[in-house]
This record gives sequence, structure tokens and C-alpha cells, in this order.
Amino acid sequence: MKAIALFSGGLDSTLAMKLVIDQGVEVLACNINTGFGSTKERHTHMQSMCDQVGAELRIVDIRSEYLRDVLFSPKHGYGKHFNPCIDCHAKMFAVAKRMMADEGASFLISGEVLGQRPMSQNGQALDKVLAEGDVDGLLLRPLSAKALAPTIAEQEGWIDRTRLEEIVGRNRDRQMELARHYGLRDFENPGGGCLLTDEHFARRMRDFIAHDTFSIDDIPVVKYGRQLRLPEGAKLVIGRNQTENDQICAITNDKYLLISVAPMMGPDALISANASESDRLLAVRLVLTYCKTSTQDLYPVTIGNEGLNASPFASRKGFEHYFV
Repeated sequence: MKAIALFSGGLDSTLAMKLVIDQGVEVLACNINTGFGSTKERHTHMQSMCDQVGAELRIVDIRSEYLRDVLFSPKHGYGKHFNPCIDCHAKMFAVAKRMMADEGASFLISGEVLGQRPMSQNGQALDKVLAEGDVDGLLLRPLSAKALAPTIAEQEGWIDRTRLEEIVGRNRDRQMELARHYGLRDFENPGGGCLLTDEHFARRMRDFIAHDTFSIDDIPVVKYGRQLRLPEGAKLVIGRNQTENDQICAITNDKYLLISVAPMMGPDALISANASESDRLLAVRLVLTYCKTSTQDLYPVTIGNEGLNASPFASRKGFEHYFV
């Protein structure tokens, strides 16, 4: 018997897999990449959690499908910010269901807990996801199974329902107890892993789509750095540390030009390729203001293949209104 698990890398989805694996079922941990999961590389962590419970990890990229079908036109609307949680979960389950035949899987698993999130994991929302993803009966939620209607896996005897959990609500004492029982280590504390649930990131997204059409290549542009909208409409992204500098330099997007102050120490940045001369000069001066520079001197800066000399502003104050 084999099952496909929707795997976030968090404790709940890890425990859900373990409860099923302990009943002799092979589990494929499917981490679905929408592009908005995190700004950090989490593959090593996810692999560690899978190794600890004996599941195979598979990462499935649905970024294009997610942008086309879910993010900008969710049937069930958004949560508090830019998060279409019900439509997002339904899409993930639909994707996992498509994989079942090729993988020889008989049912699906998720780490959802009834009542843990008041908007997206109440009883009505969980039922909506089943219907929208066309997985009613196929989806087993091991952590709350005893509080939910039996699924096909339980009815057919593939899974012993009595060995599953009945967790309801936001209290996580039982999950922590299970983690200790199984000896799980280095698991993540619960939190909003999706960037779309973050107020500041949601503001970045709304600003972007107010000025431009969003595509896959734009995802890293909004994920990293300080985000600014300049007076004549150009977008400016300024790195905050070396990690973000590396991320910004790795972005391949024809809509943006790289601003570099090398060999001087300082942030790397991106600016809209169609930026006006006025916005370009302002951007360069703002970037230089984040370097160890003097307002009395000119410094060489490159924008794409173009070189110019500019001086920084005396202070970063007075430019707060440009920040998104």
C-alpha cells in the first residue's frame, strides 16, 4: 500500500506521515512549490524530516499553474492578506491526485488539524477543499482523523482508524508529545510558512500588480531586499545583506537591470529596465547611501552595462515614502 502526503516540512505533516508509515504504508512526501513558500532554502531540512520518519521526498514545481489558476483569481477569495488558502490547498490536493496513478498510490495524506487555523482549517473550509480538489474520501488527515468522517483508507481497512489521532484546535501539546515519543529532532516551530500570509509581503504583491503584469520570473524580485517604488514609476530592490545580494545577482529577468557598486563594499540592487533617467540617478544615489561613502565624492556605479559616477545622499531619511 502506498500513499502520497502533502508535505510542508513542518511538524504536523511529518507526524501525519509517521502515523501512516507505522501502519506499514509506503509514503511519498510531496512538497509542492508554488514559489511563495519561504525566502530560505529548506530542502536540507525537509530531507532530514523525511529521513527521520522513512518517507521519500519529492518536490513538485507548480509555479506557472499556481499563478494561472489560483493566485490572482481565487474562487474562495483571500485570507487576511494576499493568501488564497482554500483555493491553494485545493490545487495542491488536485496536483497530488494527478500523481496517484503514476506512483501507484491508493490515498492521500495531509497534516491539517481541524480548528487549528480558524479561517482555512475549520470544518467548512476542510470540506470545501475536499470538493474543490476532488479528493473527497481519498484524503486522510491522520492528526484529526477520529474527529472527521472515515475515509476510504479507513473503510477499506488499509489504515486502522483506532491508531490515528483526534487532535482539534490550536493547542499543540499532543503534537509535542508525539514528537518526543518518536524522537523527532530539529523540527520547526509552527508559523506562517507561506509568504502570502505576511502583511508586508502582501503589500509588495499589491504594489507590483498595480504597475506590472506578474510572471514566474518576478517571484524572486518581490521576495528579496528592500522594495521601493520611485517617483516616475520604476521599481528598485536593494539587498540588505550578503545572502540577499547573492539572491539578487542570481535573478534572471529581462525587465530589470543589475546595479552594482563593486569593487566597493555595498548592496547589489535591481531597477526596472525601462526606468527614466531621473529614477535611475535617484536609484544609484540611494544605493550609494547604503555604502560607506562621502557626500563630497563621486563613486563609479554600473547599471546593466552602463557606467556612471554619482554621490550618495547625506542621509536615508526623507525617502521613507518610496518604500513599499
